[in-house]
Amino acid sequence: MHVGDDALFLGIDCSTTACKAIAWDREGRAVAEGRAPIPLSNPAPDAWEQDARTWWEALGTATREAARALGDVGARRIRAVAITHQRETFVLTDEQGEPLHPALVWMDARCRAEVAALAARVGEARLHEISGKFPCTTPSLYKLLHLRNRIAPHLAARPVRMLDVHAFLAHRLTGRLVTSVASADPTGLVDMAARGFSAEILEWAGLSASEVPALAEPGERIGEVGREAAAALGIEAGIPVFAGAGDGQAAALGAGVVGPGVMYLNLGTAIVSGVISREYRTDRAFRTMMAATPGAFLYETDLKGGTFTLTWLARLLGAETEASSTTLSALEREAEGITPGADGLVLVPYFHGVMNPYWDDAATGILLGLSGGQGPAHVYRAILEGIALEQRLHTDGVERASGPIAELRVMGGGSRSALWCQILADVLDKPIVRAGTSEATSLGAGILAAAGVGAFSGIEEAAAAMTSRGEGFVPGERRGFYERLYREVYVGLYPALSGAMGQLARLRESAR
Repeated sequence: MHVGDDALFLGIDCSTTACKAIAWDREGRAVAEGRAPIPLSNPAPDAWEQDARTWWEALGTATREAARALGDVGARRIRAVAITHQRETFVLTDEQGEPLHPALVWMDARCRAEVAALAARVGEARLHEISGKFPCTTPSLYKLLHLRNRIAPHLAARPVRMLDVHAFLAHRLTGRLVTSVASADPTGLVDMAARGFSAEILEWAGLSASEVPALAEPGERIGEVGREAAAALGIEAGIPVFAGAGDGQAAALGAGVVGPGVMYLNLGTAIVSGVISREYRTDRAFRTMMAATPGAFLYETDLKGGTFTLTWLARLLGAETEASSTTLSALEREAEGITPGADGLVLVPYFHGVMNPYWDDAATGILLGLSGGQGPAHVYRAILEGIALEQRLHTDGVERASGPIAELRVMGGGSRSALWCQILADVLDKPIVRAGTSEATSLGAGILAAAGVGAFSGIEEAAAAMTSRGEGFVPGERRGFYERLYREVYVGLYPALSGAMGQLARLRESAR
């Protein structure tokens, strides 16, 4: 397929709550885009599920919208497609790729017993060494064990296919059961050093090699858009499809982070950050992921209670989903006038447990310093500051393994907040630079598609040409106050209260 100067590259971003299809040009400009929501179900405490078929339906709606915006002539300029997606979410299907049970979403935390049981049987260190992930409820491995042990035990007795979001969509697009190694590794089933599924872990999971998809490297051609898929998506059949990466890895690439010394920071539903390294190593301060760049790894941190925590606040104030953005905008304007430290209010944002560095699924959020003179805007500011303080904890841990970090490249919905970006710069005492686009995750997929189809000589060259830097924020006079707040208050809160949190979790379970 000829790749001219007018070529477009479709980056599909199938996230937790929406699917976006964005057509990118060779300079990294978004020429057209479409978006469609994806329903998310919370059928029980700690349970988060989706109908995997809605991923495909949302992709069809989003891609048709983008194609309509391009027009017939413009849509024919699409030369390649790549996928990025919510990680750890998976679905069990039959041999034809039809779902047998609702997909378990990355937030699903019903598998605490399975985490403890497998860690006791195999050893935390062994699981961490092979997979790069310290045992916790996030990797798909433990959710799978819970699903087959407790939720749907009948599925343990029949052949299945375990598909991450990339594999499910790639199968619908191309007819092949294939995924990217950078999409499979968050499942916890991959031997990171060998860059393939671990025979040991598959055995522990009760899976055979035929029950997981084939693996491809990011940017590797995995097939082409089939006729039925093309008709559903409103694009041409035969467009090549290239292996993508999980949303965190793609976001790093879309922010232009391809080497050491720069950390990407995605302010999304979860707060995810990472740095590139050529060395595979494990540490409790981060989880080790495959990077979207060839032969590299990401030392990645993850706070599951990200902008979700702001949505929680809006819901607490009675704002429906449609009105939450208006409510949060008003709170931000008010919070700008509140002094640093939110008038003595500090929040620890462990709303979905804590991964690095404590790896405690029983951890919960902490709100310390409540007084009668505070209002919702104080809580809003405390959330922004609490996430920034937690990011400081994460960044310090990564630096000890990776070396100095000169700046953080920020993207995601939260990056639109100038107040939050400035708080981050002050708390971390490092420059914060907005990525050229807040849609860096989709752009990362677009870069892989462009490199794969030969528009550039490689992924790093494509990233250099298609990414840019936006507004910057430098540490200001408040950094001294935040240094004291971090050292003298924040870092001690979880260690002081972790025992009480664990007991509270046990009491919560006994009351059900």
